[in-house]
Amino acid sequence: MNGLKIALRSFQYRNYRLFFGGQSISLIGTWLQNIAMSWLVYRLTNSALLLGVVGFAGQFPALFLTPFAGVLADRWDRRSILVITQTLFMIQAFTLACLVLTGHISIRHIIPLSVFSGLVSAFDVPARQSFVVEIVEKKEDLVNAIALNSSMFNGARLIGPSVAGILISAVGEGFCFLLNGISYLAVITALLAMRVRLKKPAKGGPGVLQGMREGFAYAFGNRPIRYIILLLALVSLVGMPYSVLMPVFAGEILHGGPHTLGFLVGFSGMGAISGAVYLASRKDAGGLIRIIPLAAGIFGAGLAVFSRSGILWLSLFLMLFTGFGMMVQMASSNTVLQTIVDDDKRGRVMSFFSMSFMSISPFGSLLAGSLASRIGAPDTLLIGGACCILGAIVFAAKLPVLKEALVLQGNIRGCSDKDYSP
Repeated sequence: MNGLKIALRSFQYRNYRLFFGGQSISLIGTWLQNIAMSWLVYRLTNSALLLGVVGFAGQFPALFLTPFAGVLADRWDRRSILVITQTLFMIQAFTLACLVLTGHISIRHIIPLSVFSGLVSAFDVPARQSFVVEIVEKKEDLVNAIALNSSMFNGARLIGPSVAGILISAVGEGFCFLLNGISYLAVITALLAMRVRLKKPAKGGPGVLQGMREGFAYAFGNRPIRYIILLLALVSLVGMPYSVLMPVFAGEILHGGPHTLGFLVGFSGMGAISGAVYLASRKDAGGLIRIIPLAAGIFGAGLAVFSRSGILWLSLFLMLFTGFGMMVQMASSNTVLQTIVDDDKRGRVMSFFSMSFMSISPFGSLLAGSLASRIGAPDTLLIGGACCILGAIVFAAKLPVLKEALVLQGNIRGCSDKDYSP
């Protein structure tokens, strides 16, 4: 019972309970849309390349806008930013639903709507990541809150794809988009119900471009921050695009349909939830720097072996490890960064964190789709998994240097020198 109390300690904060509840509902809707979108594109085009193009279109705007959005997240009221972005996401979902349900949808509609979603995401993610600090009053509970956020995300990932597979088979993709649009009402209501101090826009000081340069110099001049971001960027480029190729594995390798796709993504979500539970049970951030390369290696190994499987039960089992490794690496990286950064640089550092997967993933999606059309999805995934393992090995070799830097900075509370030992 005491362990459960520790794992759920962030729920003592009213604002966090509201955030968790609203986001949980909204994220289930988001996963409904993600699965419906990938299956819709594959059904309309039967093209792995266009799956990659759509993935690229939905994420590449972050490459240009996320650093700018990070400066705004440090200067403007983050809750207000989130209310605006969630409203825009809702409009996009309803637009997709209308086009599909009326029979007017085509790839020429999907790509610009994906670009619009990417534009909104560029502002949403840095604000949402840095907003957690405002709704969790004690910094020592930040590790727990981030882990619970990951469990929320992956709980939705477990439920959403499974429901999406059933809905697509029964009533089509349009109802998934419609339900996603409705789900945004939950998170918007939760945000408006929070009791937070309104942050007035900062006046004076350096301009936006100067703020971006300061954030870049701070993030990449700090060795632990730099290595964490670079490893996540590598994994995002060569590993994360596996999700773009899942319809190909579900349809061509495993000879299934949308329900098979839903199960694959759902089992990955189960693995991720296991990782989130593991992190939520930790009392502080000590030792997480050592877990980051281990998790990246597990993720890469899971992808590599999955690429060779043609058996459904084995593929589902391997998705558990893939989901576990992916979630633990990302959440551990998030936690360490949130714990060591200065408060006035948080939005900008988290913008680089989000860029490392939001801005790099689209190029990975495009690369994966293009490579899969030439050498096949299995070999593409095998190469990606091997690169993830190599990156994890290089990061692990740098652990003594990172340990020294973290100890000198003394930034992670409650951690001793042995917490950073390789």
